[in-house]
Amino acid sequence: MKEIGVMTKKYLSIDTKLIHAGEPEPRILGAVSMPIFQSAMFEYGGEKSYDDLKYIRLNNTPNHAALHAKLAALENAEAALVTASGMAAISTALLAVLSQGDHLLAQDCLYGGTHDLITKDLPGLGISFDFIDGNAPGSWEKKLKPSTKAIYVETMTNPLIQVADLRAVVEFAKAHHLVSMIDNTFASPINFRPAEWGFDLSLHSCTKYLNGHSDIVAGAVIGKADLLEKTVHKLNHLGGSLDPHACFLLHRGMKTLAVRVRYQNESTLKIARFLESHPAVLKVNYPGLTSHPAHERARSLFEGFSGMLSFEVKGGVEAAERFMKKTTLPVIAPSLGGIETLLTRPATTSHAGLAPEERQRLGISDALIRMSVGIESPEDIIEDFEQALRG
Repeated sequence: MKEIGVMTKKYLSIDTKLIHAGEPEPRILGAVSMPIFQSAMFEYGGEKSYDDLKYIRLNNTPNHAALHAKLAALENAEAALVTASGMAAISTALLAVLSQGDHLLAQDCLYGGTHDLITKDLPGLGISFDFIDGNAPGSWEKKLKPSTKAIYVETMTNPLIQVADLRAVVEFAKAHHLVSMIDNTFASPINFRPAEWGFDLSLHSCTKYLNGHSDIVAGAVIGKADLLEKTVHKLNHLGGSLDPHACFLLHRGMKTLAVRVRYQNESTLKIARFLESHPAVLKVNYPGLTSHPAHERARSLFEGFSGMLSFEVKGGVEAAERFMKKTTLPVIAPSLGGIETLLTRPATTSHAGLAPEERQRLGISDALIRMSVGIESPEDIIEDFEQALRG
């Protein structure tokens, strides 16, 4: 099969990379949009390695190649890989880095699916773990073991929107020869690019901001080429590959990432300030607010504070449910990062798998509401919230 090349020209701006990086060169029969290669297999072209055969499960079709090049360019990383879901990215990357007898350090407040994977699945494979406080680097060393191989954090934690000392994570990983891994889903490459700060692997649920339209499930691993090679081989065996049509939708959705996320950054700060000032609101978690305990750290790390916030209204779970039912614009649904505003209670969705006492220990109240701000007018959302918070 004749190889389809991808554009390798260097672009300074992430806005331009989103449109042009990784595009086929020359354009396929002149098509401006990347075509969908809806073929499970491709004609043998003399490949010497099994992993080089063109086959959907091996994640190397033209649709995959274009995405890999674009994703790597967005975070100024060496390589990238798309997967069938965010959890496929997380699980495959962890299993590529860790094996029986190894030990993992992980931030203590994580997405529920990641938390369950680490606490319920990895031990059965002979992989141990310890949780660390992302704000207390001085406490990490005492949890180190000779078998510790990696440290895992989130750019902004789900659902409390905490910001760990990410500089310290990189320094600690380098000092102790650990693989540094970060889930960058909430920030997106617009607000934070882990490779620029020294992280080895960046993980994404592309279902969220990267695609942005709530119509696919996908994941990505971005980072150092040698670690990506290991991850590709692991994924080829585990089979969590992304189908060509989903590749196409992700490729298309990513092109508007910059305009979407920057608008969401601005809108969310307006909404967070409104909520913080409202007498019916108990607490707001958003690093763009000066009241956030990690505000100065977030300012120094991020180019924007994301479209994610969480908050509690006075009156507990009943008041939270009443507020959500009275709103008219947001959709009450799990997930995040799309063009429509979403509300959910993590205790019933993303973190339902955690025991109530574990959620309480982490500070995740049953009344906590997580909000993913879309691209509606923030003034309309605020007006809707005002009526929903009345009495």
